[in-house]
Amino acid sequence: MALALALSAVLPLLATAPAQHWWQTAPYGDRLTVHARVADGEASTGVRTRDGAVEAYDVGSGRARWTYAREGRRALRLLAAPGHTLTLWSDGLVTDTAPGGVRWHRAVPATARWLGTARARGGAGVLRPLDRAARMLAVVTPHRIAAYRTADGDLRWTLPAREGCVFEPARSLRRDGVLLIAQPCRAGAAARTAWTSQMVAVDGLGRITPRRTPLGNELPGARPDRTADRVR
Repeated sequence: MALALALSAVLPLLATAPAQHWWQTAPYGDRLTVHARVADGEASTGVRTRDGAVEAYDVGSGRARWTYAREGRRALRLLAAPGHTLTLWSDGLVTDTAPGGVRWHRAVPATARWLGTARARGGAGVLRPLDRAARMLAVVTPHRIAAYRTADGDLRWTLPAREGCVFEPARSLRRDGVLLIAQPCRAGAAARTAWTSQMVAVDGLGRITPRRTPLGNELPGARPDRTADRVR
């Protein structure tokens, strides 16, 4: 009886409790604020950037559900996929966030200075899904393409730009499961490079070339997806 009375006194306080905060000051400066907990499938959720942070909100009412910020950093680009909110930050960090917290952080080398220039176009095209469900994520920067498995942030493959050439993330197109990315070359290098080499085609398994023998991208212990091993 005493326990029941105690619970009856505490429950109203829990129902009106303020937003819950979770933060990690180092090394990433994460701060996640949960404004409202919603059961899976109860209502649709959208994501957006607001005041340099990532905000998940109720599509119907517009009310915030959770906010993810990083001290001294700005969220530049978002990629929303089922179960994932992938974010490119002004310091070149890429994160995956869910209501329960930040799943993983991945630093993209030599990117922060470029992101601060007009050439970067605010990070346009840097985050590109490599399949419809975004099980694989391509992070495209001028000097390399890096592909991560979104389930755990594992780096699966990298592709450096050709010598004398750079990738242009904003000049990319995804079609029929293939991501096409422009790779223009400097004047001298362009004269020695066929125009077909100034564009690359990749998918979740890496660069698409004849007779390639790529590794799979399954989680440890998972059954291989043989349909992804086709040669284009």
